[in-house]
Formats: sequence, structure tokens, C-alpha cells
Amino acid sequence: MNTKTSAYCPECHKAVSFEIQKEERLGLIKGDKYPYMRMVARCTHCNEELDVYNDENLKILYDAYREAHDLISLEKIREIPEIYNIGKRPLSLLLGWGEITFSRYYDGYLPTKQYSDILKRLYNDPEYYRTTLEEGKKAVNEVTYKKSKIALQELFSFIPTPIINVAAYIIKRKHDLTSYRIQKLLYYSQGFSFVFCKSPLFIDLAEAWVHGPVYREVFYKYRDNSIDEVFSEFLTDIDKEFIDCVLESFGRYDGDTLEGFTHKEAPWLDTRGNLASDIHSERVIPIEAIETYFFNVKNRFGMESMHDMKKYAQHMFQQL
Repeated sequence: MNTKTSAYCPECHKAVSFEIQKEERLGLIKGDKYPYMRMVARCTHCNEELDVYNDENLKILYDAYREAHDLISLEKIREIPEIYNIGKRPLSLLLGWGEITFSRYYDGYLPTKQYSDILKRLYNDPEYYRTTLEEGKKAVNEVTYKKSKIALQELFSFIPTPIINVAAYIIKRKHDLTSYRIQKLLYYSQGFSFVFCKSPLFIDLAEAWVHGPVYREVFYKYRDNSIDEVFSEFLTDIDKEFIDCVLESFGRYDGDTLEGFTHKEAPWLDTRGNLASDIHSERVIPIEAIETYFFNVKNRFGMESMHDMKKYAQHMFQQL
């Protein structure tokens, strides 16, 4: 993102401060027009549009084209070499493409639908990449082949459970997490999944620890930094959309605040029973208790869509 605080104004003939706005425009790519939200910097003195966000706006326009044609995102293209520990040129050769083809896509050129579908499959399916690596290994040198194969072995050495996939997505989306904060975001994701999804996100049971509900497997793997963000891609787009709504509603609060929420809710309170607030406990919160509680929340707050979760989050914040 551009970090300028001033820019030259051709009307004022000097460097000026500017205000940032978003304006809908039509961009032209390959003879077709695509609507997109353009970032505009306007001079605070004369309102002239300044030359500040051209690169950013070009990417936004290309992203609109990618979405309209169901093409893989630039971000995912750039993750592929990282996931499989392979260079851009060797990857292109491995795929049987021209040696700079993948590099062009990596730099922002738009792939054809055919090539985009191949890249999507590489990104989403390590097993497909493994087949590609074995079938095309003669196109790359032995060192490259071995390095990429080791990356695959490491990727397959741990088969993530559904809760780890959810945790990985939360980690990918929120970069200021603490151990207890991720636990609460998992808890609210699970609780509201009973309400807005056809099935719960995972089957793991939370324990009623001193600082609120905790999922033991995630607690230790997060502590050991062994949850890879790539596991988030095992989630469906619908799951991701739902978790995004949870993060929009609850992700704005820190771990202590979210802990305060759970300390006022029946599943944790009832499971703890008469235990003192500082007494360690491994008591399991019944999953039926979580399901019942969040269905009652839905009815109480008149939630019609997953975006309404923020009503409950705001209410709980006001109770603290």
C-alpha cells in the first residue's frame, strides 16, 4: 500500500496533502469494461485527483477481472512456490510451460482460464502437485526435485483435523492473536456454526479452563507454532465466509474481553459449577450445552443472518 502523505498537485503547482476516497469506476481490460472501487487521492486545497494510487488501482482492476472470470488470485499464485519450496522457473518447466510463463503470472500477468485452473488445483491439492512433481521431475535438476519433495513430505506428515483447519484460517486472517484469543474465536465459531451452518465446524470438545473455554489440541499446537496457514485451504468457501463473519463480530476484541464474554455464558458457568475462579479444571463443556445456548442467543437477538452475530458481541461488550 502506498504510504505517501503528500503529493504534487498540477493545479496548485506544489506538494500538497490529500484525502483518500473510494470511487466506483469502469476499467477496460481486453476490450471489456469492469466495475471496480478505485482509490482516489484528492488535493485538500483544490480537490484535484492526484497521481498516487496508480499501481494499487491497477491491481484492484485486475482483481475485479480475475473475480469476473473465476481466475486464481495473484496472492495464491505467489504462495504456490512457497508451499512447495520450488523456484518460479523450475515450477514452470515442471508444468511443461515456457520457462518464464509462471514468472509472468507471478508478476501479475493474467493467466488463461486453462492455466488458472491448473494453478488453482496446484494450490488446493498437494496430492496433484505430488503427481506433477513425479511425472515432470526430469525437467528440473535433482537438487530442486529433492527440496520440493521434502516440502511435500513435511506437508503430508501432519494431516490436520477440522479444528486445526479452522484455527489455521483464523491465524491467517488475524495477525495479532494470543493463545487465549484464538481459543475464544474458535469457541464462537463453533457455537454459531450450530445456528448458521448445516453442521458444526468440528467435533472437538472445549474444556472449562480458568480463562474460559479451551480446545486442548489447538492450545498445544499453537504454543509450539505447528499450525501452518496452508491448512486453512482445506476449508470450503462457505466455511471461510462464515468464519469471516465471526471475526468481523468478535475479532475486534482482545483476549481478555472475549474471556469476559465467556465468563457470563451458561456453557462455561454451568460446567465450572461451584469451582473457585482460579481453580484448574479439565471439565468438558457438553457440546449440547453449546448448541442450546447459541440457538437461544439467535432467537433472543432476532438473528436472521450470520452478519447479525455482531448484535450479540456488542451486547456482551456492554455488559462488561
